[in-house]
Amino acid sequence: MSLSDVPGLRPPRHPVHPRARTWWTAQALVTVSGPMLLTALALALLSVLFFAGALPWLVPLLVVTLVAPALAYALLMPRRRYAGHAWELGAHAVYAADGWIWRRRRITPLSQVQTVDTVRGPIQRRYGLATLTVTTASTAGEVRIAGLADADAEELARLIGRATHTARTPDAHATPTPDAHAAATPAPDAHARVDRPGTEGAA
Repeated sequence: MSLSDVPGLRPPRHPVHPRARTWWTAQALVTVSGPMLLTALALALLSVLFFAGALPWLVPLLVVTLVAPALAYALLMPRRRYAGHAWELGAHAVYAADGWIWRRRRITPLSQVQTVDTVRGPIQRRYGLATLTVTTASTAGEVRIAGLADADAEELARLIGRATHTARTPDAHATPTPDAHAAATPAPDAHARVDRPGTEGAA
């Protein structure tokens, strides 16, 4: 079989919570876009007060170097990040995708999971969101699923913990790496984020 005959890896089934777009927008305004816009405004005011003759060339320069990139980042980053973030919990592995410029997908066998934590920053708490961090024995590092609703993050952490325990029991089947069509039960509706006990899960 040639490489062209191998099916592509499908995306994880479940997107993160829609409020994640608002969270990422607020994060952009606080960390990147806001400071850039404030810098542009300060430079323009200083020019008006002390160097009025520089305004004809300074204003276009500020628009190109600060204002336009700041607005583009605040508008585009949250949308692309939301489109690129997804998760799925299967019977044998956690499957996660993230990134907004460089897209990354990771399949982590449950047998390699060491700890599962939920992290909530100050802006995340404002929107009722959390980030699930799965620490593994792999040198690739931890797996992060950002933008989950609080309740979904807690439930997913519980399900991963239970599935990890099952995968490590002596009578458990050997843990294979999921293929491109790994089965997982989809969420029951458009807003569901976590499969309930008794399903295969979704990461």
